[in-house]
Amino acid sequence: MSERIEISTDFIPLGQFLKLANVVESGGMVKIFLSEFEVYVNGELENRRGRKLYLGDTVEIEEFGSYEVVREE
Repeated sequence: MSERIEISTDFIPLGQFLKLANVVESGGMVKIFLSEFEVYVNGELENRRGRKLYLGDTVEIEEFGSYEVVREE
């Protein structure tokens, strides 16, 4: 089951999403994290920290789990 990560905007960049999901501690760590771990967005390998994530997108990271982008309630 995916962990639901709530956003209040129409989209969120992958780098900000990783911080919001507590996968990385700071924005400076995002680039290094993406070079060391395989991150899949909707089943496709992604390494761009600026990739826009929209409501309903899923992010899967081996050793960390699966996340779903949902609207903040």
